[in-house]
Amino acid sequence: MRYMATYDLMETARVTNQWLGATAQAFGNYPAMGLVSNPMFQMMSAWGKVTERAFSRMDTKPDWGIASVVGSDGRDHVVSVESVVTKPFGDLLHFKVQGRKKHARRVLLVAPMSGHYATLLRSTVISLLPDCEVYITDWHNARDIPASIGKFDVEDYTLYLVDFMKYMGPDTHVVAVCQPAPLTLAATALLAEQNPKAQPRSLTLIGGPIDPDAAATDVTDFGARVTMGVLEETMIQRVGFKYPGAGRMVYPGLLQLSSFISMNSEKHGKAFSDQIMNVANGKASEHDRHNRFYDEYLSVMDMTAEFYLSTVERIFKNREIARNDFVVDGHKVDIGKITNVAVKVVEGENDDISAPGQCLAALDLLTGLPDSKKASHLEPGAGHYGIFAGKSWRNNIRPLVLDFIDANSGSKARGKRKAG
Repeated sequence: MRYMATYDLMETARVTNQWLGATAQAFGNYPAMGLVSNPMFQMMSAWGKVTERAFSRMDTKPDWGIASVVGSDGRDHVVSVESVVTKPFGDLLHFKVQGRKKHARRVLLVAPMSGHYATLLRSTVISLLPDCEVYITDWHNARDIPASIGKFDVEDYTLYLVDFMKYMGPDTHVVAVCQPAPLTLAATALLAEQNPKAQPRSLTLIGGPIDPDAAATDVTDFGARVTMGVLEETMIQRVGFKYPGAGRMVYPGLLQLSSFISMNSEKHGKAFSDQIMNVANGKASEHDRHNRFYDEYLSVMDMTAEFYLSTVERIFKNREIARNDFVVDGHKVDIGKITNVAVKVVEGENDDISAPGQCLAALDLLTGLPDSKKASHLEPGAGHYGIFAGKSWRNNIRPLVLDFIDANSGSKARGKRKAG
């Protein structure tokens, strides 16, 4: 499968379905069709509208869509997104709230690089903006990065996080969601050894695979069962000529999306059939619940082949983080070197991606950190998405994270908040 033709075949299928949807919608919407008393044309138009939107979203990076936030003064403040650190494979973004003094809480959200854009954490950002100065890692689509730029694997990812933390400074509170949790832990340990003054004040790890063997899931079973040779042969393709990254080896987002959908095919099939009926009956809207979810869910990005393969091999198969045997740029990282960065672990009771216990393993690796700086929380009844963006996050986890941040802020920062 490691050919441009295979990549282009998937893109051709996507574009063809998008065209079929647009054609069916246009044909069903001809005014002359209103003369025919047959609901078939109405259903055709509805099917076309839903299909065209679904397949066009797969090629589009979502917008943040955060226009304003309510400040403590009760006024709406305009939010602008600015890139403060720019790198070939990812930027550090800052959500600047106009007309508001910089908040004492400085939060760095480390977004997952697992097939979706950083906008997957849009609701997380929105929930934190009123109370924090929010920064986030914005990873780029590998298909848009020329092959001449070079590689990007788990070591490069870790070094990017180190650079972002250095830029943010020591009064930073890092929140890593899902996939980046082990690499964020490694980046913090690397700073503890090489540049202690740049360490963040706290680190919150949410639903990440620190030790994949601590609790089995379909994801860990797949990683253990499939050999690296099979993965490379079946999952890796070359970017086609349509994109700037032509020739680059990637794990295509479309391929990963098909895997996501196949895991819950009945649920997704029903969601789309229900939406077609809603459109036909005039009950759907541009920003209804279905479109809000699937506009984000279907927007996928390619990962570099070396990042995908090194994640499976080093994090899941060899468990280098779990065994405290991770090497970055020739240097062995010792997680036990973290001695004064408070660490909190958050897990969901019903998480089927990173099951309870996988993230909690981080606390056992922090041998140099006193127990007073360790904390954990298991959210009852919460799934993977709920612990960082759903009701569980909004009602329970977010307040706990903010309390943890406040408890581990410097006296200067606490004084500013108190004065405010």
